[in-house]
Order: sequence, then structure tokens, then C-alpha cells
Amino acid sequence: MASEVPYRPLPIDQPVVYAHGPDSSPRPQTPAGTTVEFEWRESTVYPGTSRKFWVHLPAGYDPGRPANVMVFLDGWWYLDPAGDVRGGIVLDNLVHAGEIPMTVGVFVDPGVFEGSGQPKNRNAEYDAFDDRLATFLTDEIIAQVAARYLITEDPERRGICGGSSGGDGAFTAAWLRPDRFRRAVCFLSSFAQMPGGNPYPALIPAVERKPLRIFLQAGHRDLGWDRPARNWLAENLRTAAALAEAGYDFRLVLGDGAHSTNHGGVLLPDALRWVWRPPA
Repeated sequence: MASEVPYRPLPIDQPVVYAHGPDSSPRPQTPAGTTVEFEWRESTVYPGTSRKFWVHLPAGYDPGRPANVMVFLDGWWYLDPAGDVRGGIVLDNLVHAGEIPMTVGVFVDPGVFEGSGQPKNRNAEYDAFDDRLATFLTDEIIAQVAARYLITEDPERRGICGGSSGGDGAFTAAWLRPDRFRRAVCFLSSFAQMPGGNPYPALIPAVERKPLRIFLQAGHRDLGWDRPARNWLAENLRTAAALAEAGYDFRLVLGDGAHSTNHGGVLLPDALRWVWRPPA
């Protein structure tokens, strides 16, 4: 069914700051979920790294019924209730309202090398075009979560979300391992800085369509938006065009913002509703 979108005048100047909607703030009638913090120092996929991760259980989680799973890369940035994304608050509101299935949020920080001059392993984990991130998340992080909570093993009910390099990581994890993740939410993906360049515009139409549902957000004033190379906006548009031409179940939302978590954070409630919607 078509819905009418209220008229809003376009801003004359760019960039803009998007205001959060009601789903991104605590509601008196919505019971708060439970967040548990963990630490992981024993990675075999990324040896020598340590990291924190958080599991968020919305109120009403039933230990007798497998829950959906949504992994959020850059964990604390996406969980922080005072930040732009506010993932735990959004999950609480949408689950309580019955707008998405019961979904356990797994918020995973990138790895760090303690005592190193280059302590963060973020770009190596998120920008790489290989299946190490999907393997790490499934075999090391989600395995720990599944040992404590009842979560689904059905890839149709497992999703992954990230922004910037985390958008690369989310897209690549779903693309290379659709047997593990079939829902991806990718904000301002840094396809332009993937080693060797963005593979997706050429790759997507060249292979058999995969069983994925992908939500993309891009910004008119993203990094390099007016450059002929390393243009974050252009690479997101090329990837979206390839998905469209190949007949994927995808959605692209284009905003006027710069390279920040603002617009993606505001869109998270709608992105989750869209990726978890029932089959047509």
C-alpha cells in the first residue's frame, strides 16, 4: 500500500543535521532491556587482539524461543545511549511495539593491539574483502552469545550493521557468507578505501543473485564527494546501481549530510523495520 509523505522543503545549504525520531529515545511505556558487557582476548582469526562486546536483550526476551540476532560493528558507538545511533534504545522500542521480532543486539568493538604503536585493527577487520570478519563474528563472538542465550541459527534471521568501514564489513560479511548473515544495514560505507578498490559494482551483476536484503545509506557530502577518485558518495551509488540492475532486495536512502553517524543513526529504526519485514 502506498503511503503519503508529508512535504518538507529542501534545505538551501548543505550539509544538514537530521533530528532523531521518537523511536530513538527512551519511552516511559517501554521497559528497558538488559545490557551485559564481555571481553574477548583469545581470537584465533585476529590473533593478538582484544576487544569488548555487549549483548543487549530487549525486555520480554524468552530463553525458550530463539531470537533474531543483529550484530553491530563499532559496538559502543552504536550502543551508546547518548550517541547518534542508540541501538539498544531502538531495539527496546521496536520490539516492545511489535514492529520487529525479538532481536538480540550484539555490539562488537574492533580489535586493539595492546602496547602497539598502531593499536587499532579496525580497518584490517572491516575493509578487507575476505570472510575473516564473518568467521570471527560467528565462530568466536556469536558462539559465546549462543552459549548463554537462545538465538537463532537461521541466516534469514541474522543481520549485521555498520557504518563507514563498518559498512564495508557488514556488506562483505553478508556477501561472502550468506549462510551466516542475510540482512545487512550499511551506513556511508567506505567502499572507496577497500584494498584494491571497490569490487562490488563489477562483481554483483557477474554472479548468481544471493539471498540478501540490504539497506544502504549514502550522503551527498560524504568524503571526496566532488573528487574523481576515492569518492565515498560515488562508490555507494555505483554499488546501489549494481544491486538494482541485478534485481536485489535493497533500499538506498540518500541524505545531505557529511561523513558522520548522524543520518544513519536517525535512520536505524526504519532500517531495522525494513530488513526484518515479512517476505512480500
